[in-house]
Amino acid sequence: MAMEKSVDFMVHEFAAVRTGKASPGLVENVDVQAYGSTMKLKQLALITTPEPRLLVVQPFDAGTVRDIEKALNESRIGITPSVDGKIIRLPIPELSEERRKDLVRSLGKMAEEARVRVRGNRRTALDEAKKLKASGTLTEATLLLLLNFLCPPEPKIKRYR
Repeated sequence: MAMEKSVDFMVHEFAAVRTGKASPGLVENVDVQAYGSTMKLKQLALITTPEPRLLVVQPFDAGTVRDIEKALNESRIGITPSVDGKIIRLPIPELSEERRKDLVRSLGKMAEEARVRVRGNRRTALDEAKKLKASGTLTEATLLLLLNFLCPPEPKIKRYR
């Protein structure tokens, strides 16, 4: 269960990364102060991508347009929204070479954080299995099967130089 949550969190984090293509995952989890509480943008508006480099946010209630605009300005996505009546447009700029390098670095950090979480979950599962074996609930064969499942052998990779 914890392993699935770690993987889901990683997928969610990767979906929120701003690449050159517009994706609703970029803004759907932005926190918006509306109606006296904090809500996710996807609960307040319809988010579409009519063009590859454009996100359109259509609030369900026109009264929340300013709140959504404020939240998008304060978020860390780095895109300036433009309000057009009841619609908010978010143009996604082309990626520069410097931005691409920054993206690679931040994705590497995110991936390493995800690996650490998965390793911690794997370690916890192994400790629990060893406790169950010590108490006699788990047999040696079942423990070995579990060990092979949690820690499969590393594949042999041929490296050419």
